Amino acid sequence: MTKQTAERYALAAAGGVIVALTVGGFWLSYAHLAEVAGQHGLGDFPARRWVWPATLDAFIVAGELLMLRAGLRQVTDRWAIAITATGSVGSIALNVAGVSGTSDARAVPWLDYVVAAVPPTAALLAFGVLMRQIHQLVTEPADRPVPVPDQASRPAAGTSVQRPEPQQLVPQSKPRGGRPPGATLDELVEIGRIAVAEKNNLTRAIVQQAIRNKGLSVSGKRLTEVMNILRPEFEPEPGTAPAGG
Repeated sequence: MTKQTAERYALAAAGGVIVALTVGGFWLSYAHLAEVAGQHGLGDFPARRWVWPATLDAFIVAGELLMLRAGLRQVTDRWAIAITATGSVGSIALNVAGVSGTSDARAVPWLDYVVAAVPPTAALLAFGVLMRQIHQLVTEPADRPVPVPDQASRPAAGTSVQRPEPQQLVPQSKPRGGRPPGATLDELVEIGRIAVAEKNNLTRAIVQQAIRNKGLSVSGKRLTEVMNILRPEFEPEPGTAPAGG
């Protein structure tokens, strides 16, 4: 069993207990308030007696739902808090007050008050926990670190991008000298021709440096071939002044 599976089972079990606790607490509180209403003016009206507790407990449900909505929107709903607090305090107070009724409160055991106060208190807490679980369940997909799989795949993508780089550097890492791959004699001559035109001077050093600036290498023999081609183009004809040193 994986950790996520165990977490789901635990959450489902906790949710079932919370729902059962909420329903049980509300039912005991509601039924007791119905008895109190029957003892104080609604005894002859069964329908009204069973509807009357909703005037308090419904506030709790409505307030909790509004608080859930506010939580999902990441805002604070003061009205929802006030409604929930009013319904909860009123329900607990009336459940406790209904124990003694019109009789002498000093003759009632204190444990009767505890029994009356536990159901509405438990219902309030359980319903709050239930709303919190729903809130977490709704917001969980947005809070999960979704980019984690993407981060795991990034090194592979980066590796595939970097693989061609060593292959591109292979021709440059070969020993210098001789005719580099892809550089023909015409290409070397053109590089030298442009450099000589810019410098307005024809020397082996200028031509060789221009070729090296292009990331190429040239042997002495090949450089001589290039110079032999360029000299007729740039050396002055006999009887004219030289173009440069």
